[in-house]
Amino acid sequence: MVLTKILAVDDEPFNLEIIEEILEDLDFELKLASSGPECLSMVEEYMPQVILLDVSMPEMNGYEVCKELKANPITHDIIVMFVSARGTVEERMEGYSVGAEDYIVKPFGHDELKQKLNKLNQVLIEKQQLEKQVKEATSTAFNAMANSSEMGQIVNYIENIGFINDIQELGKALVECLQAFGLQSNIEFRCNDTKSHFALNGVCSPIVIELFEMLKSKGRLHEFSHRILVNYELVSLLILNMPEHDEQKHGRIRDHICFIVSVTEQQLRAITTKQMLVSQQERLNKVASTVHSKFHRLIGMLNDSRINNEKVFKHLQEELEERIPTMGLDEDQEIFIYKKVDETIQNSVARQESVDQVKKAFAEIEQDLALLLKG
Repeated sequence: MVLTKILAVDDEPFNLEIIEEILEDLDFELKLASSGPECLSMVEEYMPQVILLDVSMPEMNGYEVCKELKANPITHDIIVMFVSARGTVEERMEGYSVGAEDYIVKPFGHDELKQKLNKLNQVLIEKQQLEKQVKEATSTAFNAMANSSEMGQIVNYIENIGFINDIQELGKALVECLQAFGLQSNIEFRCNDTKSHFALNGVCSPIVIELFEMLKSKGRLHEFSHRILVNYELVSLLILNMPEHDEQKHGRIRDHICFIVSVTEQQLRAITTKQMLVSQQERLNKVASTVHSKFHRLIGMLNDSRINNEKVFKHLQEELEERIPTMGLDEDQEIFIYKKVDETIQNSVARQESVDQVKKAFAEIEQDLALLLKG
């Protein structure tokens, strides 16, 4: 099911008019509410898929309205995007802590709102497609948890990722490991100037991706409410449902996930290093092939030159042997000519020895290249 129904909530009529104007040429059914209580009174009957919710409103602010929506099983799954004049880290974290999926800062343009709605539409589609799989995977994870200790899960994870050579597979393995602890996770990998995102439901919401970006350089650990964000250089992990009422378990799980992220980062480095080495090996193979081809082409040219020289000298020698006796030369003159011809032939033989030395040098270089490629 694609995104078709939107509810916009704002106490300023002008802001609602702007939203109406932006969305009027799109295929959305739009309803408006001017306060938090009005939103709550109509939401169950209208059941929008997305609520554009102003933060600063009298009677009930947007955070309070969102809490009510997420506390109600009927409206819990409605996507909430906060609309606010402020976009600080604290504002976004507060929005995320009460369950919002995205955040847009006023004043916003037509394209910005449309782009965010398109992203939320994709999130909605993928969530619906994966809902059944998530339920089955969650059931499997809890069964596995019942049959294995927490440390056993960690050991299994470490052993398994040692055989993984693909970044996407590593991200999925980390999600499954955390799922075995009953934890809902969002993950970001940063390597080779590329970011990859993984989540229990298959996608990270836009507000989570923004939090990763804003907090990746703000320290190793952030805890807010029953959520925790762990930052490493290449990996960030956001857990959505840390144990709230068991302090001992909370601390134990926090230590576990920090260790798991650390191990994952090392494997991610190993994968990227191996990929780099494979790429270098491929380039070296190409260079070796090119050198080999040029060596043999040059040797072929030298051989052709030698063969041509031999033909020339043989022809010259035959011609001299035929003509000198008829030229009326005295013996000293004949000896002089034969000597010069012989010296020239000997010099040619010396050049052939140089060609053989070049061939030998080329053969040694090729052997060195072959050893380097094997290493």
